[in-house]
Amino acid sequence: MEYVGTFVWRDGDDSFGGFSGIEISPDGSAFHALTDRAHLYWGSIDRDSQGLIRAMNIAGRAHLKDSKGVPLPPGYTGDSEGLAIGEDGAIWVSFEGLDRVARYDHPDARATTFDPPPKMPGMRINTGLEALAIRDGTIYAVPERSGAEDRPFPILTFRDNAWGQAGEIRRDPRWLAVGADFGPDGWFYLLERDFQGILGFASRVRRMQLTEDGPMNEEILLTTRPLQYDNLEGLAVWHDGQGIRLTMISDDNFLFVQRTELVEYRLRD
Repeated sequence: MEYVGTFVWRDGDDSFGGFSGIEISPDGSAFHALTDRAHLYWGSIDRDSQGLIRAMNIAGRAHLKDSKGVPLPPGYTGDSEGLAIGEDGAIWVSFEGLDRVARYDHPDARATTFDPPPKMPGMRINTGLEALAIRDGTIYAVPERSGAEDRPFPILTFRDNAWGQAGEIRRDPRWLAVGADFGPDGWFYLLERDFQGILGFASRVRRMQLTEDGPMNEEILLTTRPLQYDNLEGLAVWHDGQGIRLTMISDDNFLFVQRTELVEYRLRD
């Protein structure tokens, strides 16, 4: 893993902050970013000749709605955490609190809702479906907690309005699942977080292959030091022409002592 760079993103809108999910276009030039208060941002990315982010240009922002077209309030029904965009352009969002996934045909659309996910150990008001990814039309969701530090994370799947499970991911004590994506290499990438109180946040990225027998060939790619970065919660994986690029975004919790960072690494095979 090679460190590429860190960009601090700022904007004066009241809804800006609390980012929990991010999607990057295959060429790295565009983004969608989701806050944990049901706001979606999108736009373009300016990069220099080395591929470092120099500006995040906001083209639009939307307040996500429920199935009746009413904007979602922050809290129990509007705690949006995971973001995935399908090949057809559909926007998928996972929520914790009122645990569910919803599809949006475009950012200003009413939500298309589905049957709720099965209740798994550890899924409570603030520890529901945190990490979301999509592959070949199937949604993969991992809850933030598993109920016990030695209990694996379940990988829930959703397709054709039916929930299933694609195995379990080994859990290490203290680490919580916060973001996920499928890379262009077909591997499943999982972002995890460890909060160490006054020492701040540490982050970790694992990748694995999801097979019919469950996750295989797991690798720990990155483990950061406490306070090295802010509260990284969203993950997007794409190919930058030189290797697999990992773009992570931090949740500043709408606190002035934190900040919104985009942190990028490159994986060279």
